[in-house]
Amino acid sequence: MAHFAQIIDGLVAQVIVVHNNDAPTETDGKAFIASLGFAGEWVQTSYNNNSINGASRGKYAGVGDTWNGTVFISPQPYPSWTLDANHKWQPPTPKPVDASFENPYRWSEEDQEWVAI
Repeated sequence: MAHFAQIIDGLVAQVIVVHNNDAPTETDGKAFIASLGFAGEWVQTSYNNNSINGASRGKYAGVGDTWNGTVFISPQPYPSWTLDANHKWQPPTPKPVDASFENPYRWSEEDQEWVAI
C-alpha cells in the first residue's frame, strides 16, 4: 500500500492509504487522489524506507508534522530543543548514557536537564 500526506500550509493534515495498483508511482497516486475529489497538495510517505524515488523524506509523515518541501519533521517537543542537520530534534544536553527501559529519564524543560523517573 502507498501512503500519502495531505499538506496544508506546510503541515501534515492527514495521511491516507492508496492501493499500489492506483499508485505505482507518486505521480499516479496524486492523480488518483485528485480523481476522488481530494484537492490540495499530497506527498507520498513510506513506512518502509522513508525514501521515495531515491529521495529521503526523513520519516513517515504524521499528522502535525511539518513538510519543508524535502522531508517531514516532527513537532518540536520542547522550546529549548533544536533541529539538527538530519532534521531530528535534539535536547540542549544529551540523554544520559544509562537511560533505558529499566532506568528511564524524562526531560525537564523547567530545569533544562534529564531527570530520573
